[in-house]
Amino acid sequence: MAEARIPPGAWLPLAIGAAWLLLIDTGAIAHPLMVPLHEVLAAPFVDEQGRQIWSAAASSLVRVALGFLIGASLGIAVGVAVGLSRPAQLAVAPTVHGLRQVALFAWIPLLTAWFGNGDLVKIVFISISTFFPVFLNTEQGVRGIAPAYREVAAIVRLGPWLRLRRLVLPAILPSVLTGVELALLTAWIGTVGSEYAIGTGRGIGAYLATARDVFRMDLVLIGVLVMALVGYGLSRVAQLLFLRLIPWRSR
Repeated sequence: MAEARIPPGAWLPLAIGAAWLLLIDTGAIAHPLMVPLHEVLAAPFVDEQGRQIWSAAASSLVRVALGFLIGASLGIAVGVAVGLSRPAQLAVAPTVHGLRQVALFAWIPLLTAWFGNGDLVKIVFISISTFFPVFLNTEQGVRGIAPAYREVAAIVRLGPWLRLRRLVLPAILPSVLTGVELALLTAWIGTVGSEYAIGTGRGIGAYLATARDVFRMDLVLIGVLVMALVGYGLSRVAQLLFLRLIPWRSR
């Protein structure tokens, strides 16, 4: 029989869990902020407030999906246009590069003034957090296309649509996927951050804010744990997408 091996990345979480059990669950350390591990893990199943984490996670996933699709689509479109067109570069690029210097969460006061405190403002915020990584990597990918490829496309007289489909999009795919990987993480951070900062509606961020207000550290910890697991899952999805579309990257 093949021996079951523990992945190297699992050793640190296991060590933290073992220390938690040894110090907190045994009562060696007693403090209101130190919640036994078994209470944290049981909260999503046996506690009425704890069970709300599932609907909160579902709401957050819907928001991140919508915001990511909008922001990534705009990022690819604007990045290709700026990379291919000199007039678009002169007209659009300075403004976009200037706006990306604004700290991500500094957008929230302005957006809430424009769009209120509902779901719309959160989706707009997530779209902004997604847009910039995808735009920057797409623009760099277009600029990085070898001049020889452009010359061949001109010699064979490829039309604009064929040039985009046969030359530009395949050439920039690795750069776009790098932007997508970064954007998934920033979109998830933006999702939870906007829910926490705005504090209305459902979502993991709002769940954490409510748990903090009622001083339920077990719910805070389970919210952080779910947030970390979802973020890790999104990262794995991006890696699998890479391997599926550009398998030579792993070599």
